[in-house]
Amino acid sequence: MSDYQATLERLYARIPSGRKLGLERVQAVCDHFGNPERSFEAIHVAGTNGKGTVCAFLTSMLFHSGRKVGMYTSPHLNRFAERIAINGEPISDEALGPLLNQVMDAGPDLTFFEVATVAAFLAFREANVEIAVLEVGLGGRLDATNVIPSPKAVAITRISFDHMSELGETLSQIAREKAGIIKPGSRVVLGKLHPDARAVVEARIAEVGAELLELGSPEPFTGARLAYPRTAMIGTNLAVASTIGRALNLAPEDMARGIEATLWPGRNELLHRNGQDLTLLDCGHNPDGMVALSHSLDPGTLGDISSRKEIALVFGAIAGKNYRAMLRRLENVAGHRIYVAPPISKGLDPHLMTQILPGEVAASVPKALELARAKVGSKGLVVVTGSIFLVGAARASLLDLPTDPAVDL
Repeated sequence: MSDYQATLERLYARIPSGRKLGLERVQAVCDHFGNPERSFEAIHVAGTNGKGTVCAFLTSMLFHSGRKVGMYTSPHLNRFAERIAINGEPISDEALGPLLNQVMDAGPDLTFFEVATVAAFLAFREANVEIAVLEVGLGGRLDATNVIPSPKAVAITRISFDHMSELGETLSQIAREKAGIIKPGSRVVLGKLHPDARAVVEARIAEVGAELLELGSPEPFTGARLAYPRTAMIGTNLAVASTIGRALNLAPEDMARGIEATLWPGRNELLHRNGQDLTLLDCGHNPDGMVALSHSLDPGTLGDISSRKEIALVFGAIAGKNYRAMLRRLENVAGHRIYVAPPISKGLDPHLMTQILPGEVAASVPKALELARAKVGSKGLVVVTGSIFLVGAARASLLDLPTDPAVDL
């Protein structure tokens, strides 16, 4: 076993402690290390859906504007190191291993996510990162990432029902938690929020003296023709990112180059072999995400795919997710359904899905992909969704990628 694998095992041993919201533990360890969270400017991104996409767009725009930029996101799709990226590249195992051990030595009570967060701050300081794009892990107010000082900009992408046991039962309660990342002096950009949620967020902006920016065009400049391959990512998520880019005075041409170069695997990602065997991977994991996915599967948006009989859905979910509502949102998009458990301890029995909508059950992710492809042939479309952990496993299977164990933290 390599030193890095031993370090991951040490980190993964903290998984049973789960999530512990609160800033005291993280702040104490950051203080111990001389406050690495203060060594860079930050853009802080929260939201039920779309926050990772916004982070990816912003990171690419900043990089193409000549800034040294860090990005911290979660959970990972295939490898843990994906969570901490510098100039768009995941941190190396050689650099990450010692940082994780330092943090675990200094913070024996930190959770899995808290260790990862502090390690990201240390990595960004060591790399002399100028600005970091930070994705909230859960909620916002008490999320480990919220120990940072007032960020240059804050984005709240969407607010819908998810993680209600931790964040609240109403949109107003959930919005209050997410709005907790807004600090004095920050410029704030909001996606399309329900009026109840927006009222709470605007109240927070007024309370702390932040500035609300009007959501602008997704185009970096009027008439921009962007060679971006997946139109489903264009729209509100890109509008949020572009509005922040303009607020940071990024050159429109640099923003355009950054948008065109953005890679965000597993998020409305279309894979193919020789123009056939199309597979769409989308990490939608709640009903709101399924609505967005269903729109991207409208007839005519995917080349020659014009009939639901040419689409096979591979779906799986984890405990705590509203899989019933998710499936209902996708009821009319596919002519075939294959259900499979995501390869994680919280993966739900796929037979539960058949009680909502008819479909076949597969024993493994590779088998599910095989069954789905057989349904639609080489010219049809296989859509994999319902859980990021299912999508990660499918992507690894299709592309023969190395993986670290999935973690719902």
